[in-house]
Amino acid sequence: MTPASSGASPDSSDEERRRIAEEISSRLRRNGVQLTGNESTEELAELEEAVEQFERMVERGGGDLMVDEPVTGGSPIAPDEPDFVLPARKPSESVPAYIKRIREAASRAGHKGTTS
Repeated sequence: MTPASSGASPDSSDEERRRIAEEISSRLRRNGVQLTGNESTEELAELEEAVEQFERMVERGGGDLMVDEPVTGGSPIAPDEPDFVLPARKPSESVPAYIKRIREAASRAGHKGTTS
């Protein structure tokens, strides 16, 4: 039996999925997103996409992510615009509910630069 046919495929697939989930979780936490540790890999990926969309909309609205991002997992010290701050996840808030609030916030942030 060769190493490639030893049947390690399911384990390596699970390990790869775990590694990806850890990488996404780390990026989300750096952005100030609170995670429970019970999120699925799919939920983490959807959450990451929502956060990235929010960041794009902040930039589109004229925001500065370096000023408006959380500092060491807390709140920004002095955000340029409160609408440019990623909403905090509420205790016990489901991932779909949190994603919905992030998308709503992204919409508001993206319109900031178009209103005067």
